[in-house]
Amino acid sequence: MPQGFYYSLLPVLFLLCLTAPARAQNQQQPDTTLILYNGQLTGAYSRGGVNRTLLSTTQALTFTRGQHLGLPLNLNFAFGRQDGRLRERELLLNATPYYYKDRFRAYALGGYEQSNLRGITRRVQVGAGPGWAFYSDTLGREVSVSNLVIREQTNFLDGRTVVTARNSVRLKVAYTFRILTFGSTTFYQPSLANFGNYRFSNLSTAALKLTNALAVTFSYHYTYESQFSEGKVPGNTNMTVGFSYATKR
Repeated sequence: MPQGFYYSLLPVLFLLCLTAPARAQNQQQPDTTLILYNGQLTGAYSRGGVNRTLLSTTQALTFTRGQHLGLPLNLNFAFGRQDGRLRERELLLNATPYYYKDRFRAYALGGYEQSNLRGITRRVQVGAGPGWAFYSDTLGREVSVSNLVIREQTNFLDGRTVVTARNSVRLKVAYTFRILTFGSTTFYQPSLANFGNYRFSNLSTAALKLTNALAVTFSYHYTYESQFSEGKVPGNTNMTVGFSYATKR
């Protein structure tokens, strides 16, 4: 495994320790619809030996209906230049509708991705599978795992087209304590035909609330992909600071 893999697991272990004592369960009432929006805008800038700018945004809209149905919609976009040259132009869109009863989850997945870092001109994913929530509550604290089988088609910048089925394991951990919010989402996605063809990613965030809706956010994002276009690198790490806005109704 690449060295960044082990670094990216540190925030996951930290959050698992924090959520271990929690006991409250999800208390959403039947026949109610809850809409949660969260938007983040972060960036990084350096000048001198290396001139670099990076802007990234994450937009998340989640609908939950009663005690059984949920529909998260997510958009992630990053744009960055280094020494005047385009480096990042990353786009990820996905929808993961799910049915939940007690701790059990049943997920579906639809996704679209582009990545200049990894030389991906287009990637389309569809999939489904089960999940299990070890803990969740209305404060946004959560520890859950899911295992989906997905089918994807990837068009690379070098002209290759790869179609494969993957096993997608996701670990999601979120914790809120007073004005601090921590979150981490980790994916491990090996190809079912060749376990040497795999992807790993971790997105970890820490937010300090300034008001009920506005917070200062630190973000750490690591990705590794064993297949990539010629001239690209398999592993990439970004750390950014910015603001987030969240509302619930």
